[in-house]
Amino acid sequence: MNPYPLLRPLLFALDPETAHEVTLKLLQAGHSTGLNRLLYPTIADKPITVMGLNFKNPVGLAAGLDKNGDYIDAVAALGFGFVEIGTVTPRPQSGNPKPRLFRLPEHEAIINRMGFNNLGIDHLLEQVQRCSYQGILGINIGKNADTAIENATEDYSCGLRKAYPLASYITINISSPNTKNLRQLQQGDEIKKLLSALKEEQLKLQQQHERYVPLAVKIAPDLTDEEITHIATLLMEFSIDAVIATNTTIARDLIANHPLANETGGLSGAPVKDKSTYVVRGLAAELNGKLPIIASGGILNAKDAQEKLAAGASLVQVYSGLIYRGQQLIADIVKSI
Repeated sequence: MNPYPLLRPLLFALDPETAHEVTLKLLQAGHSTGLNRLLYPTIADKPITVMGLNFKNPVGLAAGLDKNGDYIDAVAALGFGFVEIGTVTPRPQSGNPKPRLFRLPEHEAIINRMGFNNLGIDHLLEQVQRCSYQGILGINIGKNADTAIENATEDYSCGLRKAYPLASYITINISSPNTKNLRQLQQGDEIKKLLSALKEEQLKLQQQHERYVPLAVKIAPDLTDEEITHIATLLMEFSIDAVIATNTTIARDLIANHPLANETGGLSGAPVKDKSTYVVRGLAAELNGKLPIIASGGILNAKDAQEKLAAGASLVQVYSGLIYRGQQLIADIVKSI
């Protein structure tokens, strides 16, 4: 029995941020008591090796749901092939003022301008050490809002150093629209400088820890063809291990008549699907198999996931789709592969 269709109207009656917290607490309680095992179907393994890592199945949880790593065991038990936590910053920060999360059920979409609200990387790493999850764990790192953009590399290097011993892979988030000027890091010389510094740091850490932790870069869907080509070229030049396509969009064309269309922030869910797939397809053509693509954005059913894989992705990640569909989404996608 899938309990989510019964639970969803109750959660959707709550403020979105409250609903987010309540859902995670319910999930945690269900996991601790063993109830979740009775409610959710067991998902068969569909193993795949990407970035030199062995994934139980190709469906992952995107960053943003469990920012602080407080619920790793509970979310992993839903049947994900991998879990990505964060985005986390070197120092704790409260994020943007509330309200900062909005549902658009008519469009199966979400607008968020959370602003990397998190308890800081030290808290997250304590949670990772406490959890019993043994699967693939990605840690998504960003910069603090009050760190000047010209000093961003220092924040990312700090995050990389701290996360390295405990992460299966580390994601460099340079594509959130909710931290001022952050997306600038995807352009021109900014991205070159950042990737060069982080690759150098990664290789130092590899020697120090005697293990290689892959680096992924998460990019925006709002890129021109020229920017996609530029980013793909640099990812290959600096031997980055994977690219995550994509984050949320700042475009509003598909929700133009909605009363919430003027809310600032990143739009996710169904309206970002085609933009994200376009970026995946563009990257696949440029990269020619040199590094894998992890697709995220607008996956609300198995067909959407198949579309991403057909466009050139090796793995997929879900978040907004989970809010609209629940655990059944994971089961449906894995079954379809």
